[in-house]
Amino acid sequence: MTSGKTLDQWLAEYSLSHGHPANRIIHTVCVPAILFASIALLWNVHLFGLRAAYLAMVLVAPFYLALGWLASIVMAGQLLVCVLLLSVWPHAVPLTASAAVIFVAAWIGQFVGHAIEGRRPKFLQNIMFLLIGPLWVVLKHG
Repeated sequence: MTSGKTLDQWLAEYSLSHGHPANRIIHTVCVPAILFASIALLWNVHLFGLRAAYLAMVLVAPFYLALGWLASIVMAGQLLVCVLLLSVWPHAVPLTASAAVIFVAAWIGQFVGHAIEGRRPKFLQNIMFLLIGPLWVVLKHG
């Protein structure tokens, strides 16, 4: 599940392509935005009588649990913030369209950050780095 890596190893490897101050700032804004937008895009989709957003959270939980209590608590907190924001989302603001705009804009920001950095995003090397980004934003190692 974690490829035998510890949380510190994942974070240190992620940090290798996130050293430029501008890229770090961009990621600090864009990674949480992508997390929120991803959950928001699944919020109104229902599978088996449950929100697909909740199913996605359950599916990624074993990865974070395998990384230990710190990773689990940090991600639970971030996901809780997403759920709370979505629970009070104003009905007058179209959620799916807003989430799509946030998602696209944040990914553009990420790629701008990597252009500044001069290094490719880590998820192109290993897709699991998409799950590490939100931890890195909070725990910033390296």
